[in-house]
Amino acid sequence: DIESFINWKVVEEQKVAAMVAGSKTIADLLNELFDAIHGWDGEAGSLPEEKFDRQKNRALYKTIRKAHQSHVPPNYIERIIQLARQGYTGIDFAEYDTDWNSEAYGTVSGQNANNSVRIDNEFMQTLQQDGDWNLYWRTEKEHSAAEGRTPQPCKTLKASELWEQIAYNAWSSADPGIQFDTTINEWHTCPEGGPIRASNPCSEYMFLDDTACNLASLNLIKFQDPQGREFDVKRFRHAVRLWTIALEISVLMAQFPSKRIAELSYNYRTLGLGYANLGTYLMTSGIPYDSNKATAICGAITAIMHMTAYATSAEMARELGPFPEFENNRQHVLRIAHNHQRAAYRVPDTEYEGLTIKPVGIDSRYCPPDLLKAAQEASDEALESGERHGFRNAQVTVIAPTGTIGLVMDCDTTGIEPDFALVKFKKLAGGGYFKIIN
Repeated sequence: DIESFINWKVVEEQKVAAMVAGSKTIADLLNELFDAIHGWDGEAGSLPEEKFDRQKNRALYKTIRKAHQSHVPPNYIERIIQLARQGYTGIDFAEYDTDWNSEAYGTVSGQNANNSVRIDNEFMQTLQQDGDWNLYWRTEKEHSAAEGRTPQPCKTLKASELWEQIAYNAWSSADPGIQFDTTINEWHTCPEGGPIRASNPCSEYMFLDDTACNLASLNLIKFQDPQGREFDVKRFRHAVRLWTIALEISVLMAQFPSKRIAELSYNYRTLGLGYANLGTYLMTSGIPYDSNKATAICGAITAIMHMTAYATSAEMARELGPFPEFENNRQHVLRIAHNHQRAAYRVPDTEYEGLTIKPVGIDSRYCPPDLLKAAQEASDEALESGERHGFRNAQVTVIAPTGTIGLVMDCDTTGIEPDFALVKFKKLAGGGYFKIIN
């Protein structure tokens, strides 16, 4: 099942490619058949009927042979000859294209799906060791557990072979995405409510099934001083505090698609504050995106936002009480808040709790001192307040792609990504293109 799922979109896109190429090839060759028939002059004394004879009309013979070599169905070839006998000189044959709104894409499956594969650390370790990996039918482990027997694999292959399929298909069609299941759940603030199984399509929101959060993004360029060098930490923290409160209010005001989602959203009160335009901030500051300094700045700004939001959440918990499921998950929430604090201080790996893969802490050698200090102070405040009052929200920040809202916010780049082109063309669902110049 997993191999079929991994290859699903590529196979469907191959069908589209075949339809597009096949339709154009058939249309060209069928009309070439008409041309070969009606364009035949014949030899002196030849009969008009002989232009339909492939033995005497060499142009028709060559075109038929060419059509066979291009795998045009024989019945199509014979049909054209019959139509030509009736006086037809051409045929309209539907040709398809690769536009995602086209009829060709409308005939295949999977085009409105975002596919992801959950991968745990066991698979990654097996991959590193070039080991074998067992595949099971989806019901096998459940049934074997109920029957008290060892589950039997339906297939065994090299982990690298499965990984190659994932990589090729992601390169070919942008799916499947990868979710590193072990790491995701080691950072899960509320495992007592169940595991994190998936994310939303844009992959910024990862939490329990049947929950939701409202998003808001801050345009980082708005917190840059006129000289384009310093980052206004004070204004940024104020904006984070303000928007954390606004998003908390939105939990009560939101309309959810089902009763279950509403109940869980009220019980966990997850928020989605993020930022956009990091790439622009770095460019206008003269900092290469893929540099140690950029990484340190990104880590510091993210820590300031995340821990200031949690400090605000703790402040609201002091007045309104923590989210209803806080006590059941207290140890997990505080462990993760503590791990965030440790990353702000870039402690040794041995000091992290409950993490297999250790995070990359903020490197003080590259981070501007004011950003580093603010990140550490926000972390201290959030952890101290959270231990005393709990948190009003199980989750406070996400960094969304902001591909659409970023345009409204006048952002040159999206969430955390670099700019991929100075001139971009955004294809519109209703047709046409939108030209975006940085």
